[in-house]
Order: sequence, then structure tokens, then C-alpha cells
Amino acid sequence: MTTTHIGSALLRTVNLQGPAGRLEALLNAGREDASYCVLVCHPHPLGGGTLHNKVVFHAMKAFQTFGLPVLRFNFRGTGLSEGEHDDGHGEQDDVRAALDWLDREFAQPILFAGFSFGAAVGLEACCTDARVQGMVGLGLPVHAEGRDYHYEFLRLCSQPKLFISGSQDEYGTKAGLEAAVANAAPPVQMVWIEGANHFLVGRLEEMQAALRNWLETNFALTPRRQ
Repeated sequence: MTTTHIGSALLRTVNLQGPAGRLEALLNAGREDASYCVLVCHPHPLGGGTLHNKVVFHAMKAFQTFGLPVLRFNFRGTGLSEGEHDDGHGEQDDVRAALDWLDREFAQPILFAGFSFGAAVGLEACCTDARVQGMVGLGLPVHAEGRDYHYEFLRLCSQPKLFISGSQDEYGTKAGLEAAVANAAPPVQMVWIEGANHFLVGRLEEMQAALRNWLETNFALTPRRQ
């Protein structure tokens, strides 16, 4: 494991083993007294998605506002991760491997956030996992690059759920996404960022603000002192 100081944040490379081999992973360390740990998943690797994606990075920074440790990793076949892309099937097992690592490392409740493909895959993997106490879907896709996404499983997810999307998201229109999550088990909050596209270009601070507000409201978290 390698540890790097970046400003006031502590960044660690993590030895994360998945079913298809080693997964490239980074942990942004949190406070020692943090009451939750966090997993954030990246968008579709065939579209260039990695753990360094801007939306993923800014989501991580929002969680770090509260001093929470945040794990990001590359899905199988992405970056330095071993294995091959598996159309979202094996990637769910990658998510489960990351949850297991967080559970062993911190033994604390887990919060999940994913962007696009990472949201679709991660939400399904986390849905009925009792260790995951809250879930966030950023830019949740409905139809993207010839792929259709379905979310019937959300009716089984009892955790608080937050969905943040741009009103001009080309992969999840307002009508399409609202229909896709209509039967999700409560509690559910939907936040639309007016005029923003799928990648929330120029609007990432608004995404962070909505995420921080949800965390404060649902998990009684308070920002750490700088």
C-alpha cells in the first residue's frame, strides 16, 4: 500500500482483489472518528470512464467535506485493473468486493454513490446489502449508446436514495428517469439541475451542494472544520 499526502487529504493506493483479479483502487482517508465510509463508482469504461472522472472526483470531495473515507476503484479491465469488461454483470461483483474491503477496513456503515454506468451497476449490487445505508445515483442512465437500463430492483431497496441528474441529460430524460424510478421504495429524493447535461458540465458545484444537503438531512452529518 502506498500513501501520498495531497494538501490536507491523505491518499492511499489499496490492494483490492476482485473476482477477476486485482482492481486498481484509491482511498481518500477520512477522520478517525468518521461514522460512515463511502464507495464511489465511475461511468462506463468503454466511454472512457475511470476512477478519475470529474463527476466521480467531485462526488468524492463532497463526501470528504464531512471527513468520510472514500474508496474509488477501476472496474475490471479498466486502467490497471485486471480482467475484462463484462457488460455490467461481473462489475457488480467488483462492487461487492469493494464493499467487503470497506467493511473489513472500517467496520462502519457504508454510503454508496455512482455516476452513470457506475450508478446502474452499483445500485443493483448495493440494493439489498444491509451494510449500505444510503445510495446516490448521479446521471442515472435509462438509454445510452444502444444500451437500455432497467431499475425494477429499486422496489427492494429500503435505504434512503438520492438521484441527481441534469434536466438536459441525453441518457436519462426527465420523463424517462422518473418512470424508471417510479416504483423505488421510499425514501427517494430526485434533484434536477436545470439546463445541465449528462456530465453536469459547469454545474458540478450544484451537484455537490445537493449531495451535501442530502447527507446533512438524512445522516446528521456536519462538515468538518478546515
